[in-house]
Amino acid sequence: MAASRPDEGPGRGLEPTGETVLAAHPKQERFMVRPHPQLSTFPEKPTPSHNQAMGGRRGFLKQAGLWGMGVAATITLPGAALARPRHQSHRSAAGRQSWEAYLGHVRALALANGIPASVINAALAMAATPNQAIIKRDHHQPEFTMTWAQYKARVVNPNRISQGQQAWAQYNATFNEAVNRYGASPVPILGIWGLESGFGRVQGKFNVISALATLAWEGRRAKFFTQQLLDALRMAAGGVNPATMMGSYAGAMGQPQFMPSAYLHYATSMNGQTPANIWTSVPDVLASVANYLAKSGWQAGMPWGWEVTVPPAQAALPGVGTGWRNSMARPVSAWEGMGVRPVGGLPSGVSEGTVVKVIQPDGPGGQAYAVTSNFKAIRAYNPSDYYALAVGILGDSCITR
Repeated sequence: MAASRPDEGPGRGLEPTGETVLAAHPKQERFMVRPHPQLSTFPEKPTPSHNQAMGGRRGFLKQAGLWGMGVAATITLPGAALARPRHQSHRSAAGRQSWEAYLGHVRALALANGIPASVINAALAMAATPNQAIIKRDHHQPEFTMTWAQYKARVVNPNRISQGQQAWAQYNATFNEAVNRYGASPVPILGIWGLESGFGRVQGKFNVISALATLAWEGRRAKFFTQQLLDALRMAAGGVNPATMMGSYAGAMGQPQFMPSAYLHYATSMNGQTPANIWTSVPDVLASVANYLAKSGWQAGMPWGWEVTVPPAQAALPGVGTGWRNSMARPVSAWEGMGVRPVGGLPSGVSEGTVVKVIQPDGPGGQAYAVTSNFKAIRAYNPSDYYALAVGILGDSCITR
């Protein structure tokens, strides 16, 4: 995610937090703490659901995580999709539609999609009234800018690395099982787990049914949050207890901070039992993140990237950009011919012919990294270069080989 508070969704600033990057300067990313529905597709190839998740604004596409929660994805659901709710502001000239009328609208949509009335009633009982604390958080979101060097120092810190090393040692066999089953690497799984919820320590304190209903009724992004609410009801119909659906004020849930739509598409149980428990089952959490990465194109046996040095220059080396989208892909041998050198040698799984991009998030003079196509797979979880770099560096730092 990105940055704001330690106990919820879009926003755990230097603690579990999450925010949305509204703009990017060549040497810094600008953050605004917002409900941060995680993206499941790359900004390079947005899907309809991707655009819906971001409200149609390209400025919402880049997001960063500062120990964040609320990084769950919006994706096309497998199998029969729920009927898409009509876009409604739920407001009239006299003001906002009544809470009861909005819940009636949701109930009708859910029934039309075959969700049992008993499930709907039990779930919506979690949302007896609008949650004013959620509305307050949604209306008061700080904005700030941060360079990569500042961001890295705050999120990849000694305390988080120590916690990650402990988690790696404690759940080593579970990581290996998830990796063997889905083909992902333990490095990004560990990094994502650490940034999203501090290795499960901070998952959010809001009931997701209540949070989604409140944000949808409030009207700023009614269409998106209504669809997420319907997906949460579908989760309930699949056996998830609505009372246990806890997460951020923006509706991101559990240790991996999945939005309901992401849960339906990516959450999986390590032992094959359903429903997947992403709140208290570490095996299910690791399996779900591994599944997410695998479905996002992670290639087994290849690293996400590594630190490099570039020749000193007043201007950027040709083809080197500040991020994934404005950098050029070349074979390692071509970059070496331009003076780019790996710090500590090439990692395992990389050859002179491996195609990579070289990025300098803070511009010429700043740290530089060679990143593979697996970097793009991490960006599928959260399309921020800062976030993806932090995931890889944190994971590498935590795993003792």
